[in-house]
Amino acid sequence: MATVTSKQFTINWRDIVKGLITAFLTAFVTSVYQWISNGSFPTADQFKTAGLIGLSAAMAYLIKNFFTPAEVVVTGVKNDTINDIKDGQADVKVITK
Repeated sequence: MATVTSKQFTINWRDIVKGLITAFLTAFVTSVYQWISNGSFPTADQFKTAGLIGLSAAMAYLIKNFFTPAEVVVTGVKNDTINDIKDGQADVKVITK
């Protein structure tokens, strides 16, 4: 099965969802780091800072995807087939609909 990523200079829903996940995880990891380094639960200001860092990470992710050209991602291929293609023992043929 093949999937095409979003075209260059566009953002799709998958990009937005991944950006939100990136924002949440960045804010979470930042909060945990602050919690461990301070030895106490982060304050409201530290949570606000972690949230802003998370949003910055999400924006960076979306900007990166906006400028990245589209790629075709092929899944469901056996490793033996991939190795044969890499070794030049097999060819790849693309058939468009």
